[in-house]
Amino acid sequence: MDICMENRELSWLKFNNRVLLQAKDKDVPLGEKLSFISIFQSNLDEFFMVRIGSLYDQMLFYPASKDNKTGMTAQQQLNACLKRITYLNKKKDQIYQHILDELNVLGWGIVKYKDLKNKEDRKYFGDYFEREILPLVSPQVISKRQPFPFLKNRELYIVVQLESKKGKRKMGIVSCSNAMDQRLIAIPSMQGKFILVEDIILHFVSKIFSKYKIKNKAFIRVTRSADIDEDDHSLEGHEDYREMMETLIKQRRKLNPMRLEMTPGLEDLEVLMLMNFLNLKKNQVFTSNAPLDLSFTSKLRDYLRFIHPEIFYKRLEAQNSPLVENRVPMIKQILKKDILLAYPFESMSPFLRLLDEASRDPNVASIKMTLYRVAKKSKIIKSLIEAAENGKEVVVLVELRARFDEENNIDWSKRLEESGCRVIYGLDGLKVHSKLCLITYKNNQGVQYICQIGTGNYNENTAKLYTDLSLMTSNHEIGEEMNTIFNHLSLGETDNDEKLLMVAPNCMISKIFERIDKQIALAKEGKEAYVGFKCNSVTSKEMIDKLIEASQAGVKIDMIVRGICCILPGVPGLTENINIISIVGRYLEHSRIYIFGTGEDQEVFISSADLMTRNLERRVEVAAPVLDEKLKKRVVGMFETMLQDNVKASRLLSDGTYKRVKNKKPPLNSQEYFFKERQ
Repeated sequence: MDICMENRELSWLKFNNRVLLQAKDKDVPLGEKLSFISIFQSNLDEFFMVRIGSLYDQMLFYPASKDNKTGMTAQQQLNACLKRITYLNKKKDQIYQHILDELNVLGWGIVKYKDLKNKEDRKYFGDYFEREILPLVSPQVISKRQPFPFLKNRELYIVVQLESKKGKRKMGIVSCSNAMDQRLIAIPSMQGKFILVEDIILHFVSKIFSKYKIKNKAFIRVTRSADIDEDDHSLEGHEDYREMMETLIKQRRKLNPMRLEMTPGLEDLEVLMLMNFLNLKKNQVFTSNAPLDLSFTSKLRDYLRFIHPEIFYKRLEAQNSPLVENRVPMIKQILKKDILLAYPFESMSPFLRLLDEASRDPNVASIKMTLYRVAKKSKIIKSLIEAAENGKEVVVLVELRARFDEENNIDWSKRLEESGCRVIYGLDGLKVHSKLCLITYKNNQGVQYICQIGTGNYNENTAKLYTDLSLMTSNHEIGEEMNTIFNHLSLGETDNDEKLLMVAPNCMISKIFERIDKQIALAKEGKEAYVGFKCNSVTSKEMIDKLIEASQAGVKIDMIVRGICCILPGVPGLTENINIISIVGRYLEHSRIYIFGTGEDQEVFISSADLMTRNLERRVEVAAPVLDEKLKKRVVGMFETMLQDNVKASRLLSDGTYKRVKNKKPPLNSQEYFFKERQ
């Protein structure tokens, strides 16, 4: 079976390559290219912090263990990934330079200090360095009394080779972090041109080490592992879970370096010294000509958008859903009919209205909700706090292990508790990733439930950037099942089985398999059989084996997989009935859709779960059926439209490569289509 399976890490690198290619695409506006190249870099940073960090630990502690899809050891995976990243790094440098060339045509750009010709500009930056920067920097010379310092994760440093008056060689290090608040410094004589503040420090570094002669100098940046383990036995003394997570976050800042990035300028001996100090191997060192930190592109885009709006995507505003009446209370509307919202094409405001109304409605007895990632200034949290202050029972499961959002979630959990909400911190060994909101409503007709189930996004900001689906329903059976799920979570348990909802980790994969098996049986009878999946990633070996079985039986399978995909389609005798595309465009594809069958017997689900081992076996996830026929038709229509995308879609081939979909049909950008559809 290995011939139709791909390694998870290598597949992810292919996804990030598709992101990088957006920064090169001639049809992507110049201002947006800056965004894509920055996203590529931040994605790669996280890859080193999480996946490379995990592989490194696996290599140390379980060297004989192998990837269950390709048979590669951790060492082999590390070597293959680092080799591929070296290639991507060079590609990134070339694309960055191409973007700079395009900016220069517009009269904008980033200039290096060495290229400044105007004497007044040089004097201006000399004075700027003395006045604004020099008081902020803290240099260090490496010696017996001053050992190599701790280098913070993803922060910029300057390394210099120093020569004393007696001819002795030493290494000096300067942190740039205190001076990085304003990265882009306008050049007085060159309108639209900027110099990076770290480049000013680099040029005047001789003034910092005034007693030495500067022989060589370069920027460096270290990426550290962030693979923290909440089951670490060293934390057993912590009785409070939130306190334990705060300790873990502090530990993460000090984990081992996984990568050293540097600009050209140092001799081999100096690089070797850095490798020894950081305990890194040669293949973990990457030299870049582009700036090591591309986050400044965000500020540059702000400047450009003000002067050159034409080099950005045309602003698309989320529309009001035609299913929602603006002047009718949301609870009243949902009691009459199911409502489906599709972000970012439709506004999130109806759901925010629902929570706001529920916080004040005297008939609302309780609000129960799971929170994974929320905005810094969350309207959702505000409504929950208001509900608690109004005397309603508010139960909130805050997942403190939402990677890189832990500190934000810890802060919100404290605020929620202070306001009178009952806060739950998830389950031992299981992240709660489901997106659930349950409002219990009581009037003269008895107890009724208002349920919201989503594929993601309880974050007002990312709801404008991520594609997600949000189902609001008053179906009593779904409400009872959601109430059961919350009761289990409150007791620190997982749900064993529900009739309508699929719930991981105990019964989601088995229920998916039941439905795939039904399609396999139909195919063997010579009848039409179909399975469709849209998700972010596919890594589960069990799921891949089942999909191969279905393909061999003759089931037609369409898959829209944005990122990692460990199954290869089109392999004769194995996956020839599987078609897989990836859409990487202006918005991050995030919705999960499961479709089983065709015609009257077709079942459609929206879900929080990807087809990954972690989602299906190590997380609490929920998939909900779309029961309303009109809404079901809409979800299937969206899925079919995405399959026809020939602008932003790439097709996965049997050899593991991705090829942009090109055909003679009229251009169809599915994301833009969904916006126009709502206008």
